[in-house]
Amino acid sequence: QVQLVESGGGSVQAGGSLRLSCAASTSIYTYSGAFIGWFRQAPGKEREGVAAISTGGTITYYADSVKGRVTISLDNAKNTVYLQMNNLKPEDTAMYYCATKSSGRALLSLGYSNWGQGTQVTVSS
Repeated sequence: QVQLVESGGGSVQAGGSLRLSCAASTSIYTYSGAFIGWFRQAPGKEREGVAAISTGGTITYYADSVKGRVTISLDNAKNTVYLQMNNLKPEDTAMYYCATKSSGRALLSLGYSNWGQGTQVTVSS
């Protein structure tokens, strides 16, 4: 079972950037799961998928709300998945989590496991 630890959150003004990291306790490349996904949850709202990447690093998925502003990438040497977020908006404020999934829809939280503890992103206007 893989353990995931998120980091990189913080407070920024609208238009700013952050890079979130999701560090895995084992090799992502050899992990049997199909996806590493980033999700976010704001107070009073449901958890929503932000982006996901195949464990081979070749296929990426993005929510419409972040397309063009967010890039997900995988560094196998560091067993880390990154989420580069640019042109941040106040509506991006949420706790961000990463998790793994073996099959199914990449941006659907159902079926994901090994959730990290989350990292807070706060964007002020």
